[in-house]
Amino acid sequence: MTEFDAEKFEEKYVHYFEELETAYSNAYQELHGQYDSEILRGIDRQILSESEPVYEGDGAFHIRLPDDTATRAQSLPGDEETFDTVLSAFTDAIERELRRQFEFE
Repeated sequence: MTEFDAEKFEEKYVHYFEELETAYSNAYQELHGQYDSEILRGIDRQILSESEPVYEGDGAFHIRLPDDTATRAQSLPGDEETFDTVLSAFTDAIERELRRQFEFE
């Protein structure tokens, strides 16, 4: 595990790129098989590839989504409710993985 430094997280892609990749990948693997793989893969590639993990303090992270998430979602299979459910589960899993990667859990 990696020791976390909130100041270094401001330049997260320089200092924590490997940990971020691992968190996103682990979250994907956690959800694989629970949700339709086409929707999961589409969210990963079209939405979360442009997301921004944000450290909020006290061991809490938030995934900031692209401004045009709704537009991007229109090209994905499934209905809006399914999209919202999968996206929420995915971002929750990433946030959990970030807490785990940086030993907050």
